[in-house]
Amino acid sequence: MKIVLTIVLFVVLLPSTLHAAIRAESVRYRQGDTEFQSILVYDDAFQGKRPGILVCPEWWGLNDYAKHRAEMLAQLGYVALAVDLYGGGQTTEDPQLARKLSGELKSNRPLLRQRVNAALEQLRKDPRVDGQQIAAIGYCFGGTTVLELARSGAEVRGVVAFHPGLDSPNPSDGRNIKGRVLVCYGANDTASPAKDVDAFEQEMRQNHVDWQMNLYGDAGHSFTNPAADQRGIPGLAYNAKADHRSWQAMQSFLDGLFKTGDPARK
Repeated sequence: MKIVLTIVLFVVLLPSTLHAAIRAESVRYRQGDTEFQSILVYDDAFQGKRPGILVCPEWWGLNDYAKHRAEMLAQLGYVALAVDLYGGGQTTEDPQLARKLSGELKSNRPLLRQRVNAALEQLRKDPRVDGQQIAAIGYCFGGTTVLELARSGAEVRGVVAFHPGLDSPNPSDGRNIKGRVLVCYGANDTASPAKDVDAFEQEMRQNHVDWQMNLYGDAGHSFTNPAADQRGIPGLAYNAKADHRSWQAMQSFLDGLFKTGDPARK
């Protein structure tokens, strides 16, 4: 009888399981005079509110790589918003244009903060998201962006920056950081001068931030992106081991923020 009941229960539950899927929706909103087209990704098998994660892309814009990372987060049970930082969903494969687009925002940190905070508010008000349980991750220029989000004083539980630029025009802004900070950095990364790395560490220490930095041996800039080697840019190279280990570190970090009851920084 137990075997029969088990089979019947499985048949009853099977249809709902078959319909579960990763969903992606375009989210349009404005900040100032610019319209943005970010992508919201979630697993519809999960019910109720859950933590939300911003995903800020490399300087190429909101391309398939950033969307894929959002899908990976959705598979872990999060609601992820892959963020359009340039407006209109703009992307590029041209390094010169990527440098220009990202450089305009890096040289105007207040505008960069406004744009990423606008995305944060879009994620926070999604009905699937627990607005008190939000974090952000970012890659390269996106890593710089999530550090600026934290420096802006945004209400996020934590940020994870993968091979980011670490410079800051206003290091004292570190005092505004309310959540935790994890930086995953290649030990051979030459994108940020050593003085910027030292200054970042000073900023974190002087402002008593709850932070950590993981260094990955034999890893350079953009070590998480399998397409990095195809760009033909010196210093950019994929490192599978560092990619895997840094993703595992991020998962443990997020677990600490959301699942273990580990208190947020006061």
